[in-house]
Amino acid sequence: MGFIRSSFSFTLGALLGAYVAQNYAIPNVQTLITTGVVVVKQLETQYRKPKDDD
Repeated sequence: MGFIRSSFSFTLGALLGAYVAQNYAIPNVQTLITTGVVVVKQLETQYRKPKDDD
């Protein structure tokens, strides 16, 4: 009974996800992640402590 219940949930989620992706403007998650990484790298280089040359 557990296999049927989990399969039903997975199938329902997949169908709902396909419907939403086709009918609504969903942003590209990979683009958002890439943009976030670039911003974090810029902030890191901007606020990094200067290296001490001994």
